[in-house]
Amino acid sequence: MHADFYHSEFDQPHPSRAKAIIKAHPEVRQLMVRNPYTALIALSIVTMQTAIAYWMGTLGFGYWWLSLVIAYCIGAFANHANYVIIHDATHNLILQNKSLNKIVAIIADLPNLTPGAMGFRVYHLKHHSHQGDYEYDADLANHWEARLVGDKWHRKALWLMLFPFFQLTRPPRLKAITMWDRWFFMNFMYAAAYDAAVVYFCGWPGLLYLGFAFFFSVGLHPVGARWIQEHYTYDFDQETFSYYGPINLVALNMGYHNEHHDLPSIPWNNLPKLRAMAPEFYDNLKYHSSWTRLLFQFIFDERYTLYSRIERMKQKANSRAIPDVITGRISGVDLSARPITF
Repeated sequence: MHADFYHSEFDQPHPSRAKAIIKAHPEVRQLMVRNPYTALIALSIVTMQTAIAYWMGTLGFGYWWLSLVIAYCIGAFANHANYVIIHDATHNLILQNKSLNKIVAIIADLPNLTPGAMGFRVYHLKHHSHQGDYEYDADLANHWEARLVGDKWHRKALWLMLFPFFQLTRPPRLKAITMWDRWFFMNFMYAAAYDAAVVYFCGWPGLLYLGFAFFFSVGLHPVGARWIQEHYTYDFDQETFSYYGPINLVALNMGYHNEHHDLPSIPWNNLPKLRAMAPEFYDNLKYHSSWTRLLFQFIFDERYTLYSRIERMKQKANSRAIPDVITGRISGVDLSARPITF
């Protein structure tokens, strides 16, 4: 396996492609709006998940297996959709007021049982501005993490299952990151109050259901392949990938990742419209069509490791150059090429 990330001295491709898209298609600015109905979706999902937890509480621990099945088939998709809503709230794409967006994110975070929304807000914005920079981008695995997991299938499967815990180890290494503020504490207090209410009204079986749903929504489940889809690759002529498949219907278009990175001021419901308006910028890019296939490919293909990422190395010598197709030099791209799936 590789002993390090693949290195690039070039800037990330998205800002320059965004400029080219807006120049060629100024009408895409019409897509840069807020979608307040997203808040209603978040509230509906929280209500549904809480109702299922209450039902599982009435059944008792004897039906833990049913809790597991429902969490895998329904809860994981529901919680993952709320992750997308937290993501849009992070970009202030739901309501006009920034504080109201934070409140929506905290509410959407409740079924996850752990207070992650405000921490995500901090490091995700750094991910956009410093994509691939090890000192600022928490989306890159720790070096010790990548070496520990290696290329063995059982370790990669365990890493996916425990993904939330590994994420918690990354922010301390980052520069210019401040997690602890009043919003973080509010997130923590609301999560603690919700957890206590679930135990009181739904019992421990209800909490168990939500725990199952939480782990499936971010880990060993087709929606967990999203973390691999976005920036992992062993084909280093491209560093960001989209997913165009049926799960986008319940994942609120989270698969449209190139589109999102190019123009993060466009909400989830308009991302397919961006691709339709500017097909010459996206039809040439490689993409995934199945999260399930990608999940198995990541686990069992030894070419995939946590080092299967591109790291920005502007100031370091001897770095491995990446082709122009990902550097934002749009003029170097064959826009007539047909899309490639893998």
